[in-house]
Amino acid sequence: MKAGVVTFPGSNCDHDVYNVLSKIFGFDTDLIWHQKHHLKDYDLLVLPGGFSYGDYLRSGAIARFAKIMDPVIDFALADGLVLGICNGFQILLESNLLPGAMKVNDNLKFVCKNVRLEVNNNKTTFTNHYRENEIIEMPVAHGEGNYYIDKKGLNSLIDNNQIVLRYASKSENPNGSVENIAGISNKKGNILGLMPHPERCSEDIISPGRSDGYRLFSSIAAGLKAGGEQIG
Repeated sequence: MKAGVVTFPGSNCDHDVYNVLSKIFGFDTDLIWHQKHHLKDYDLLVLPGGFSYGDYLRSGAIARFAKIMDPVIDFALADGLVLGICNGFQILLESNLLPGAMKVNDNLKFVCKNVRLEVNNNKTTFTNHYRENEIIEMPVAHGEGNYYIDKKGLNSLIDNNQIVLRYASKSENPNGSVENIAGISNKKGNILGLMPHPERCSEDIISPGRSDGYRLFSSIAAGLKAGGEQIG
């Protein structure tokens, strides 16, 4: 299986994701520089966390216009598997690959801590190794993770089961996201954006005894093995 991790100026989790995919799961993995304007054949693309272009304007707003994003968008629209983590989620929103927008955290502070999450949909390629409604734990690290969508859009997310992860309760919501949303998919289920960092809790050396992030990547690997043809 072949994966690509896109690197923008300011990305700081690209090598973390690369390590998990290549060293733990054995993906043939490339780091893809933002100035590339074409893609090889990939099974998975990841937009990692960080501060692309320094988070000037809005988080992800400049990255959306990077040369690499046109082929990323084409790949996604051709049902290619795309994962956006934290800043990557913000870029997916700015690229209109996922609905909604990100605002500054409601407490106006950068939040960096472990949070409890509820698996709202375990029937996606990204979550098939979790149980429905299972409570898991992952770290967050962001200043603009306050997910917003209008009522019509929210109803569409709910009706199409696109809310994949929620913060476990309102009191545990670190940013004020509507309906405690921590991660959403598109309607087809081939694109996932989430604010928590699964790559930071995928191996014992950095998160002893916790495999919650590992299982997101193992879900992807299992889904790709079961699913299908490479797209790209």
